[in-house]
Amino acid sequence: MADKFQSIKGFYDILPEHTALWQKLEDTARKVLAQYGYRNIRLPLVEPTDLFIRSVGEHTDIVEKEMYSWEDKLNGDRLTLRPEGTAGCVRAVVEHSLTYNGPQRLWYSGPMFRHENVQKGRQRQFHQIGVEAFGFATPDVDAEQIILLARLWRELGLADVELQINTIGDAVERAEYRQVLIAYFEKYAELLDEDAKRRLHTNPLRILDSKNPRMQEMIDAAPKLLEILGIESRQHFDAVCAHLENAGIAYKLNTRLVRGLDYYNRTVFEWVTTKLGSQGTIAGGGRYDKLVERLGGEETAACGFGIGLERVFLLMQEYGITANHTPDAYLINVGEAAEKKALSIAETFRNAGFSIVLHAGGGSFKSQMKKADRSGARYAVIIGEDEAVVNEVTLKPMIVAGEQSRVSLDLAIEKLKEGVKPI
Repeated sequence: MADKFQSIKGFYDILPEHTALWQKLEDTARKVLAQYGYRNIRLPLVEPTDLFIRSVGEHTDIVEKEMYSWEDKLNGDRLTLRPEGTAGCVRAVVEHSLTYNGPQRLWYSGPMFRHENVQKGRQRQFHQIGVEAFGFATPDVDAEQIILLARLWRELGLADVELQINTIGDAVERAEYRQVLIAYFEKYAELLDEDAKRRLHTNPLRILDSKNPRMQEMIDAAPKLLEILGIESRQHFDAVCAHLENAGIAYKLNTRLVRGLDYYNRTVFEWVTTKLGSQGTIAGGGRYDKLVERLGGEETAACGFGIGLERVFLLMQEYGITANHTPDAYLINVGEAAEKKALSIAETFRNAGFSIVLHAGGGSFKSQMKKADRSGARYAVIIGEDEAVVNEVTLKPMIVAGEQSRVSLDLAIEKLKEGVKPI
């Protein structure tokens, strides 16, 4: 016997027992995004490596350690499986001049790839829904996206989520703050771990994100970017907070929140939960007003976020949220005449809007009934030799109270409509 293949570490299968809940999550997100006027865009999985170096940042963990990159054997192009979605979306907006006729609200979904340490809620292939708004410079869009997420959590039935928000100012303010941080951390060089020492002169803001308990007191006492913000940045942030307060959205100011990507400016935010351990961030994003220009487009204000679908799925499971995609009926057929009619009768039910599983492969009436029961169907539709001759079926309730009855095909459809809402 040949050896069995297994999935690669960090790349996993989503089995049918879980896909119903995944679909509930995705369908709910699509509905909410449509309510806010966001339109879907489909993006490729593979992009030029330089796109991520220029956008995400050369000295970020993603670019330095986590990207799946290779050289194309045919033409030598450097290519990368997308580690995040914003850069590709901006590339598409610039390439196709999507903002030529005005601002755009867009969303996309699909797998992303990062070579990370595998753990619960963190895989090497993971899935995101990304949301991007282009051409909106005002703080109302920052707030709108946060409010959209609050609505999504309500629609999904998630309560234990906290909004953390901060501002990281504009490029000039951040450059000034960067020097302030370097000077501060240099005074405590003996407390810095190896990761912090590596970041000190390349990306010192990321040290604020460190979870090393030995560094927490020192980090908590570090200077705050809010203390050196200019008037415009401060007014923008204050307006975002005011919009959230007016909408009844509670938030926590987290001055250590900087996000891990170089393209952010001004507003940054995360939605976090305490129910998933260290992988508590389920969505995050912010404003990135200079990225479109950096990637070859006209100067265009932009704001967006990503939702970590694996983590939201785990949180839904924590709350006991379920979803069942069970058929309305299971069609049992016994005998040669019944088998000949089974396919066309199943199509008749489907034409009426019902989902119906047709038993295939033969078998006794008893074995077919067992499979009908395991399917979770609300009804069994039974065709025997007698029913086939007169074009009738026997309708048997499976999970609701009621007597089975032998009826015409038209009446069976009507009875199903009473007990099951057609698709």
